Amino acid sequence: MVQAVSNHETVTQWVTVCKLSDIKPNTGVCALLNDEQVAIFRVGESDRLYALSNYDPFSKAYVLSRGLVGDRQGIIKVAAPIYKQNINLETGEYLDEPSIKIPTYSVRVVDGEVQLATIA
Repeated sequence: MVQAVSNHETVTQWVTVCKLSDIKPNTGVCALLNDEQVAIFRVGESDRLYALSNYDPFSKAYVLSRGLVGDRQGIIKVAAPIYKQNINLETGEYLDEPSIKIPTYSVRVVDGEVQLATIA
C-alpha cells in the first residue's frame, strides 16, 4: 500500500528498509536511501505509513523522524522536534509556511516489510 505522495515520476525498484514492527505506532524512524535520510512515520496501529525527507530546513538538522505525529484539522502531520513547525505528512508542506515544502517518498508494506521506492 502506497501512502505518501511521490515527487518523482519513475520508480525503478522498491528497497526494504525495516520491518513494520520496528516502527511503533504514532512514531517515526529514519532510513538511508541512496545517501538520503528519509523519515518514515507509522500512523496508529495500522500499516499506514508516510515518508518524507528527514531534513528540517528551519533547524538545519536531520531530525524530523523524532517529531510528534498527530493531526491538525484532519490533516495528518508531524511536529518538528526542535522548533515545532507542523508538516503535512502527505505533501511535505509546512502548514504554517505553505511556501516551504520538503520531498516526500513512496512507501509501502509488503509481507510486514517497509519498502521505499528508488527513483530513476
